[in-house]
Amino acid sequence: MLSIDLAVSAQDRAAVFAIRGAVFIAEQQVPIEEEWDAHDLDADHLLARIDGVPAGTARLVAAGRRGVLGRLAVLPGARGTGAGAALVRAVEEQARKRGVTEIELHAQTHALGFYERLGYAAHGEEFLDAGIWHLHMSKDL
Repeated sequence: MLSIDLAVSAQDRAAVFAIRGAVFIAEQQVPIEEEWDAHDLDADHLLARIDGVPAGTARLVAAGRRGVLGRLAVLPGARGTGAGAALVRAVEEQARKRGVTEIELHAQTHALGFYERLGYAAHGEEFLDAGIWHLHMSKDL
């Protein structure tokens, strides 16, 4: 069973950063100093669990009517379960609760189709972030 909650306890936050470390730092070779940032202190972090076991995470950085969905990471064993799409929808719901009307994100180009299926549109030119090609995407809520 898949569940998604805000990561508010110290244990939940530790799980969020463990997942991000496994996916971004270990798997994708993102330098640690580029993966964690000042937004981690005040962002809303969501934690997906499958049968009670942490499996994925995403964060929302809200600034007025605009929000940024970021740091979406699903552990390899949980990919293909719908956890990623459920995390995106949970971030969108959290954004609505905070009065956000537009979500933007920086998608790794290999994930473009995933976000397009969830209603996001790409714009602008490709850019490098942490050595990985990305595109800006956005969606009105």
